[in-house]
Amino acid sequence: MTAEVQLIITLSLIIAFSPFIAKLIRIPTTPVEIILGSIAAYFHLISSHVALFETLAEFGFLYLMFIAGTEVNIKKIIHTDKKILKKGMFYLLILYILSFVFAKYLDFSDVFILIMPLISVGLIASLAKEFGNDMLWIQLSFSIGSIGELMSILLLTIASAAIEFGVGFELAQTMLYFTLFMLVVLFLYRIMRILFWWYPEIGTQLMPHLDNKEQDIRLSISLLFLFLSIMMILDLELAFGAFIAGIFIPNFFKHKEELPHKLSSFGFGFIIPIFFIYIGSSFSLHALLIEGLVVMAFVIANIMILMRVMASFVFYSRLKLKGTFLFALSHSMPLTLLIAVATLAHHSNSIDDFHYYAFILAALFEVIFSMIAIKLLHHLKNFK
Repeated sequence: MTAEVQLIITLSLIIAFSPFIAKLIRIPTTPVEIILGSIAAYFHLISSHVALFETLAEFGFLYLMFIAGTEVNIKKIIHTDKKILKKGMFYLLILYILSFVFAKYLDFSDVFILIMPLISVGLIASLAKEFGNDMLWIQLSFSIGSIGELMSILLLTIASAAIEFGVGFELAQTMLYFTLFMLVVLFLYRIMRILFWWYPEIGTQLMPHLDNKEQDIRLSISLLFLFLSIMMILDLELAFGAFIAGIFIPNFFKHKEELPHKLSSFGFGFIIPIFFIYIGSSFSLHALLIEGLVVMAFVIANIMILMRVMASFVFYSRLKLKGTFLFALSHSMPLTLLIAVATLAHHSNSIDDFHYYAFILAALFEVIFSMIAIKLLHHLKNFK
């Protein structure tokens, strides 16, 4: 049996059975996929060095960023209460200040300053499904988290350019391209808003209500590939292009309310799990025996949760104590983005194997602890 055939069989089995295992042990599917990927690699069933696996995993990550973009509704963010937005920006500022303080105090690498405040709204969607969108802490978590994720992606793009080119002319040139790209995107956004307002039938022509040719999926994927191509030409971070492409979907095709769900179902049902399995396969179980690794992972996870709890008290007047803790814990699961940035930093030699493994473990610890803590807190009737 060739390595590719063995890889395909193993991936098929993990993708098929990980939801059942996740339901059995009551944790999200993503950590299960990472753990199973690591176990499969330990028994030499898969290898992260197979070219096919690497390609599928890279596209899985880009599609994940695309899905993250579809969760950002710019109109909702713009119409969010200005007081909430100000508090949200203050909350994010506190996160980065605390990250700087902790990183310097514990003598961590400067990369930690960017990694520890990362926010991703991916797993907040699962909380909304379980507890309902009408919960105030979930609504705030989504709106502020969307801004935080956008900031995280922006910083990821800037950091990746700095890591690749260093501080110099090439970095300045890349940042100029990045600025021009952002200005063009903002210009296109304004023009398309005006165009779709005057001629709303454009949206229904591009993505008809009665669609037996899956034009909505075709256009969405074409938009993703178009933005990825532009980023490749400009030599910018592909993840940012995928994220921006995703933002266009809910903001210009509002009549296709089910489209983000369709795109998400396809991604999380097929290509995105391959990325998480790949991450697991790159994590050697032998690393657990490295002296101090588990302790370091616990330290990173605890610091990241503590930072969010401290910063979340800016919303105490609206959320009260219970809501404040729930809000903080909902932002303490930047699993996808944390792993993505750690992988980027590892590939560029900004962090060594020890800290890369520590971040992977910390990401898993955070998700498992936060999910359990949120469920326990939510059901505590006497704690308000």
